[in-house]
Amino acid sequence: MKPRLQASLGQQLVMTPQLRQAIRLLQLSAVELEAELVTAVESNPLLDWTETAISVSNGADGGSVGDERESAPESSGEDHRDALPPEADWGTSDGEPWYQRIGPSDQDDDGPVAEQVADADTLHDHLLWQLHLSPLTARDRLIGVSLIEAIDDDGYLREPLDAIAASLGPAIDAGVDELTTVLHQIQRYDPVGVGARSLGECLRLQLSQLPVETPGRELANSLANGPLERLPKVGVAGLAAELKLEVAEVETAVQLLRSLDPRPGAQIGAIAADTYVAPDVVIWRQHGLWRVALADGMRPRVSIHRGYEGMIRHASAADASYLRGHLQEARWLLKSLEARGDTLLKVTRCLLKQQAAFLEFGDSALRPLTLREVANEIGLHESTVSRAISRKYARTPRGTVPLRAFFASGIDTGSGGEASSTAIQAMIRRLIEAENPRKPLSDARLAETLKATGVPVARRTVAKYREAMSIPSSQDRVRMA
Repeated sequence: MKPRLQASLGQQLVMTPQLRQAIRLLQLSAVELEAELVTAVESNPLLDWTETAISVSNGADGGSVGDERESAPESSGEDHRDALPPEADWGTSDGEPWYQRIGPSDQDDDGPVAEQVADADTLHDHLLWQLHLSPLTARDRLIGVSLIEAIDDDGYLREPLDAIAASLGPAIDAGVDELTTVLHQIQRYDPVGVGARSLGECLRLQLSQLPVETPGRELANSLANGPLERLPKVGVAGLAAELKLEVAEVETAVQLLRSLDPRPGAQIGAIAADTYVAPDVVIWRQHGLWRVALADGMRPRVSIHRGYEGMIRHASAADASYLRGHLQEARWLLKSLEARGDTLLKVTRCLLKQQAAFLEFGDSALRPLTLREVANEIGLHESTVSRAISRKYARTPRGTVPLRAFFASGIDTGSGGEASSTAIQAMIRRLIEAENPRKPLSDARLAETLKATGVPVARRTVAKYREAMSIPSSQDRVRMA
């Protein structure tokens, strides 16, 4: 029986080609998704651009953080939505049809162009961002930075750990065991399999993320430890004979291994710095509630071609087989698009619930939030959440911002709470903007002022945040004044 694609993307039992497609679509940016759909329509005769428009009634939208249902704001002009294939089950877990989860128009022509230009995001940027959100000590973070810098574009750690340990000296005297501990933390990051030192380890890391009941998982893990290298020479039957196992059993394990990604780092490719940002979700305030919905461009604009679908019953056996294959691919694409929208909405609603104050008051109100917290709240894996927000943008009253902006690491405050690093940077910026230009505040004085407000940070931390914001030192600021 074929496994069904679940909307959450995190509940799968087998890494099928359909699941791989859903995962790949999830991590694509809006611009990349558009290019993917163009390619799919050109290569699959059973797919066609939707031309029939339907009107959305005023009774549904993307939903608010309070799960209330109110009418979405109407944009100027007529509000049309594309028709969907009737055989597709576009209903969601909350009973909301897929095509009625579209937010207000995402056209942002009046906003600054700079807000709609994407920043380049490399594999190293992606890993460093996750590192700084992890609950690690300052020492472990420095070790983690060195390990990430040694990871190549395919996601492998080619440099020996003892060589990396030697490069940390004399500032940090760390042994291989300590580096291995931090490396194990990095190997839990997205994309799954990153930080592996060999192909076998890369495959085992990906297998470890699959449920224990996945068919062939245990044998696949054993094959990845060494026997897999002999597969090209002896084949599945020969490998089964060597291991004294049934051919079907070995075939299942081999197929599972082939469904994994031998180059996980290639999933995170740098995009051009001048790439135009198309918002994936829209966040707006209505009747005192913050609401979120998919952006206009995220609605499904492809459907099953009815003409070719009708030809299947009357075509020859060969033609019918050809059309059925493409029909199945088309249906899986539509299901993958549905799953992408569901997951993106689920994650964004959680972010909106956790960071509503950020939208109200700006960076100073951003609370500490990690991938793990969001993943635990919505019942998904951390890697799924990471893929869902990777190169995704939200149009908000504060401009178009990346979903990554809703996350921040935290520092314990004197009152027993936490302040996010982004909020602390905003506080430092405000203090500097209000200082006497002739007597600028030193890093030590800034640290004392923050401590007096209940945010104990070291002078070194203040200097790091100030440099991250490209603010000159107090000596340079007095000369500029």
